[in-house]
Amino acid sequence: MKTTETITIGGAELTFETGELARQAHGAVLARHAGSAILATVVAGPDTGERRGFLPLTVEYRERMSAGGRVPGGYLRREARIGDHEILTSRLIDRTLRPLFPAGYDREVQVLVTCLGADAGSDLESLAILAGACALHISSLPFDGPVAGLRISSGAEDGAMRFLAPHKARARAAMDFILAADRRGLVMLEGGAAQVPAERVLAAIDEATAALTPVLDAFDRLRAAAGRDKAAFSPPVPQDPAALADRLLAVAGDDIDAAWQIADRQVRPDALERAFAAGRDALGHEAADDAAWRGAKKHLIRRRTSAGDRLGGRGLTTVRPLTAQVGYLQAAHGSALFTRGDTQALVTATLGTADDAREYETVLGKRSERFMLHYNFPPFAVGEVRPQRGPGRREIGHGALARRAIVPVLPKKDDLPWVLRVVSDILESNGSSSMATVCGTSLALFDAGVPLAAPVAGVAMGLVHDADDYVILTDITGDEDALGDMDFKVAGTRTGVTALQLDNKLGALPRAVLAAALEQARVALDEILDVMDATLPAARESIAPHAPQVTQIAIPKRTIGRLIGPGGRKIQEIQSQTRTRIDVRDDGRVRVFAKNAADLAKGAERVRAETLVLEVGAVYDAQVVTIKEYGAFVRIGAHEGLVHISELDHERTDRVEDVVKVGDEVRVRVQGADDRGRLELSRRAALTVE
Repeated sequence: MKTTETITIGGAELTFETGELARQAHGAVLARHAGSAILATVVAGPDTGERRGFLPLTVEYRERMSAGGRVPGGYLRREARIGDHEILTSRLIDRTLRPLFPAGYDREVQVLVTCLGADAGSDLESLAILAGACALHISSLPFDGPVAGLRISSGAEDGAMRFLAPHKARARAAMDFILAADRRGLVMLEGGAAQVPAERVLAAIDEATAALTPVLDAFDRLRAAAGRDKAAFSPPVPQDPAALADRLLAVAGDDIDAAWQIADRQVRPDALERAFAAGRDALGHEAADDAAWRGAKKHLIRRRTSAGDRLGGRGLTTVRPLTAQVGYLQAAHGSALFTRGDTQALVTATLGTADDAREYETVLGKRSERFMLHYNFPPFAVGEVRPQRGPGRREIGHGALARRAIVPVLPKKDDLPWVLRVVSDILESNGSSSMATVCGTSLALFDAGVPLAAPVAGVAMGLVHDADDYVILTDITGDEDALGDMDFKVAGTRTGVTALQLDNKLGALPRAVLAAALEQARVALDEILDVMDATLPAARESIAPHAPQVTQIAIPKRTIGRLIGPGGRKIQEIQSQTRTRIDVRDDGRVRVFAKNAADLAKGAERVRAETLVLEVGAVYDAQVVTIKEYGAFVRIGAHEGLVHISELDHERTDRVEDVVKVGDEVRVRVQGADDRGRLELSRRAALTVE
C-alpha cells in the first residue's frame, strides 16, 4: 500500500512516497517535486560474520536521459559510465548518510538513487539527498536518523535567501550551499560564496538548518506509518581503550614521546610504530586483541592532541612551513609549485580559445564549461603502488571543490576571452591536498596573466571532540584527518569565504564548533595569503608569448551573416588564411585568437574588412583591383565599387592608367549606389578632404 507525506519548503511542495515501487528493497522512497521524480533504494547484504573494521557503503546517483525527454548521445544511445555531476551528487548523499550508521556496523550497504523525471524548475541534488535519507530512515537498517539535506542560495543583488533553487536561478548567487542536518546539528556542508564574510555564511546555515525541521518531522511520520522494523544490531564491545593506553605509556612512554616529536613525516611514522610495537610486546596478552590495540593507539593519539600536543610538535593553530614558486614550467602558459609541509601541488594553467570549452550533456540539456580544473593524485604521492585507471571519485570531488573556490574571483564572462584549464598534480600528500590545489591554482592563473579579483587560499581544519570538550586543529595532516572527528575545508580571500566543505564523524556538529573553526581558519588563511602575496601578488601584465593572443572587435549585428558566410565558408576561409580562431557572439562581439601578434593583426583586419558598413559621404582607403577603359574598380574592405573615369581627377582624364594602376592605394568618397545597388565612388571628391 502506498503511503505519502507532503511538505512545503520555501514555497516548493515536496512529496515522499513509499510502498508502491521497489518493494523487495529494504527501504525505498520516491521523492517528487513539480515534474521531477527521484527513486532511492536501500539494501543491506547478509552478515557474513567477517569483521571488516569499516562500513562498506556504496552510494550511486544516476540520471536517466528519458527523465528529461532526451535520447542519450553516443553510438549505443544509452546511458554508459557515470558522469562527473552524478559522482558529485553521489558523494553528497554518501557524506550525509555515512556518519549516522552505528559504530561497528560492517554489513555491505548499497544506496541507489535514480532520477526518473527531471524538471528544469527542480533542484535535483537536494531531492536526491532527501530521497536517500528518507529511504534509509524508513528501512530496516540500523541508522541514527532522521537526517535531511537541502540547498540554500542567496541573490547577488537583493541577498534574499532561497531554498531548493534550480540550476539557472543560482547562476548569479552570492552564496550557494548544500547542507545536511539532523535535530542535533550539522552533518554535512558543501558550497561556494562570492567572498562572503563568515557571519553571513553562519546565518545562512542557521536558516537552512531551521527549515529542515518540518522535513525531519515528515520523515518520522512516514516511518511511523510505513517503516520497517529496524534489524537488531549489537555493536562489539571493545576493551577500555583508556586503560590499555595508560598501560602502554607505562611500558613505552619514553620511546613514544621521542617518536612523537619527530617533525619529518618520512621518519616519524616508522619510529612511532616501532615504539608502539615494543609496547605491545611488553604488554603481551593484554594487547593481543587487534581491535582493542587499534583503539588504544587511537585513544592515546587523540588524548595527547586534545591536550595541545600534536604529532610532530606543532601547536594547535600552527600552519606547516609554506613555500611557493611561480613560472616553474617554462612551456606552460602559467605554473606554480605550492608546498605546505609534506603536501605539494604542481599546478599548471592553460589558456584556450572558445573551441576548447567543455561541452557535456545533462538530463536537462547540453551545457558548456569555460573553466576546467582537473586534480590528479598519483600513487607515488603517498609512496604507494596501484594501477592507474583514470580519475576516481575522490579526485573528481577534490577538483570540483578547488574549482568552486576559484570561480567567485574569475573575471566576468564578457571580460575573460579565454577558456581556462587548470591541472593540479599532487606530488606529495600528507593531508589537505585539495586546499594546496586552491593556493597553487590562484598563483598559476596569476602567472598566466589571468586577472583574478583576489588571490584565494585554502586550509583544512580538524577537530578532536571528547564529551563537552573539544580542540580545533589548523592545517590537519593525514593522520589527524583519519583519527579526528572533522575535516572542514575552508577557502577564501582576505575579504571572505569562497568555498566550504565539511565532513564529520560525530554524526552532528554543534554550531559553536563550526563558528570557532571558521574564525580559526580566517587567521590561517591570512598567513597563507601573506606567503602567496610575497610570491606573486597579482596577475602578470601580459600573458606568455606562446599563449593564445586575443583581441575583441565590435561589429554591427547585421554584418554577422556576411562574416560567417553561407555554410560558414567565409569565416572558415579567414581562419585558414590568417591562422586564427574566430568566435562570433550574437550581440556582435567578435574575438580573434592567434598564436602570434602578426597572425592576430591579419585576422582582425580581415574581420573589420568583411564587416565594414559604408556610409554615403564618407571617405575610405581603397585598393585598385581592376582597370577598364571607363574607370577603375576598387575594393574597400569586402566591398567593390566603380570609380568612373570622370571621377578620377579634377582635370580631364583620357586614360585611366594615367591616374591609377592595379594595386594602388587610393582614397575615395562614397557617392551612393545606382538603381542596381552598385557602389558609386569618387576619387576626385576625396582629393579635397583632409
